[in-house]
Amino acid sequence: MAIPPAFIQELIARSDVVEIIGRHVQLKKGGANFMGLCPFHAEKSSSFSVSPTKQFYHCFGCGKNGNAIGFLMDHLGMSFIETVKDLAQQYGMVVPEDDASPQERQRALAQRQKQATLSDVLEKAGDAFKKHLKATPRASDYLKGRGLSGAVAKDFGIGYAPEGWRSLASVFPDYSSPLLVESGLVILNQDEDSGEEKRYDRFRDRIMFPIRNIKGDCIGFGGRVLGEGSPKYLNSPETPVFSKGRELYGLFEARHALRELGYVLVTEGYMDVVALAQLGFPNAVATLGTACTNDHVQKLFRFTDAVVFSFDGDAAGRRAARKALDAALPFATDVRNVKFLFLPPEHDPDSFIRAHGKEAFADFIAQATPLSRFLLDAVREGCDPNSAEGRAKMATQAMPLWTGLPDGALKRQLLGDIGEQVQLAGRELLDLWRTRMPPSRGVARSTPYVASAGTAHETSDAALHGRTDWGPPLENYQNDSNERTPHLRKKPFSSKFQAERQSRDFKPPFSPGRRLRPASRADHAARLLLTNSRSWNTLTSEDHTMLCELPAPHGLLFAWLDNQVHEYGPQPWAALREGLRERDTEDMALRLMSATEPESPPDTVGSDAELRGLIDLMLNDWLMPQETAALLASKTDPVMRQRYYDINARRRQLLSASQGADFPNPA
Repeated sequence: MAIPPAFIQELIARSDVVEIIGRHVQLKKGGANFMGLCPFHAEKSSSFSVSPTKQFYHCFGCGKNGNAIGFLMDHLGMSFIETVKDLAQQYGMVVPEDDASPQERQRALAQRQKQATLSDVLEKAGDAFKKHLKATPRASDYLKGRGLSGAVAKDFGIGYAPEGWRSLASVFPDYSSPLLVESGLVILNQDEDSGEEKRYDRFRDRIMFPIRNIKGDCIGFGGRVLGEGSPKYLNSPETPVFSKGRELYGLFEARHALRELGYVLVTEGYMDVVALAQLGFPNAVATLGTACTNDHVQKLFRFTDAVVFSFDGDAAGRRAARKALDAALPFATDVRNVKFLFLPPEHDPDSFIRAHGKEAFADFIAQATPLSRFLLDAVREGCDPNSAEGRAKMATQAMPLWTGLPDGALKRQLLGDIGEQVQLAGRELLDLWRTRMPPSRGVARSTPYVASAGTAHETSDAALHGRTDWGPPLENYQNDSNERTPHLRKKPFSSKFQAERQSRDFKPPFSPGRRLRPASRADHAARLLLTNSRSWNTLTSEDHTMLCELPAPHGLLFAWLDNQVHEYGPQPWAALREGLRERDTEDMALRLMSATEPESPPDTVGSDAELRGLIDLMLNDWLMPQETAALLASKTDPVMRQRYYDINARRRQLLSASQGADFPNPA
């Protein structure tokens, strides 16, 4: 979805930052500004300032600052699109959707209205459940017996659904309203014999846990039976506002603690979350009767870079942990920390803390199993490491786990660890997996890594998917000390590429209606990506690595853009510009974006093609010094000899694709 930058600017202009922040932070007038306690870090004196004239907030303690959109994104963990839609609705504005038809816009509007209505119905039911809890000693005694205080019960909005079949009829005069069925509060059945419709409350004689989305709206309920009834736990069904695979119980309540404590503890039930909050661990959340999903993990990483999954130590807990591993793998970057905590069979988090104390539980969390070790445990599961058959099975089990990881140091190290387990060198292991992978399509793809002789080396797509040898072997050049770059000695560059070698500046021709483009290739790539950030997702991992490793300030800018697109999705330049405020790369980005002012909207398809050709040339430049280094090292290292061939093949592939030029063989 593309939101016009002009709409973003108008929305920011209309938004009252004091009013919006005041809903979440207690503000007091202090001179020309309003002051309060910063919600992004723990403090005792007010250092959080909100300016009504600048429509801007700034914390003098932690340095956080921004406008209304930035505050809601950081405070509530919402995506950019979600924030804009929610804020626009508050001010009666309709978000224009450039890529949506009128019919799609109408359907989206109707859906948002339905969601708001259903949330109102659920909030009303939740208020009734809380009143029933106060009036039912049996229910309140149960919570007291579990050690919960009235304050914690209030914070989580816990209530009680009475025993009657139609108790909600006293709350909703129109008990036949279809909204009660759509919200999951009422079950509608039809008698097979008479055809008569029968309605009754879904939740009866249960402790009620309201499930809130990240904005704090009630979207469903979880009910725990009192006594021995079945099922023990009952969740709301899937509705237009509630999806078990995307929501987490307690995330709204835990959002501040996640930032303060630096990690999130993912548990298996409502009572675990509430009990942990009571006992000093307010950073716990729970899945809603389903296995952990990719959406769950992605949502958690909006708030913290450290996730600890807590499971029972039995077989069922191990199976649940295995599913959580699969969900976490795509997000396990080098700067994130994922761990797995297995409790003793006789304990849940509540009983463990009461038996051993808060400090013991904190130590237990600190010693949890890291993702890398748990992955290796999963690789070995059901295999005999002392037999060739067992190690072969391990190699098979390892392939989908390893390929699921994002490229980086962690993935590179794990390849070596897996190779040790199966007694195969990294290159041999990749060759084995290559036969089971789909054939390579296109020029560029994610670059895997080869570990050999205890050292990790990159290998190109050609090494993984088969390489066609060309030219005489490198031995022909080993004794020629005066010719360190044989491709230059054997066949010089064409005049076209000779000129490019002499000058790394990219100077495209002048285009009518535009100012001169930025001078360097890195400038030009940055301008294209800032203009159309969705193009970042069209690039490969190899492209991302090359761009982020460029010297400052370009590398810093691309690394920041990578994080923005990963966390919030593609954003228009107006939103990116807000995120760049007071960053080291702000001045450069503003210079690049002011250098070109197209008279008409940019051609996305043409820009992507232009970007692809430019990136291919930049990859070639990036690989050239690596190729030379590999050639020099190949005199004593056979692995580097192969690396030279791989890099040279990759460069030929890149330049052939981007220019159709005749690039010389290494012979």
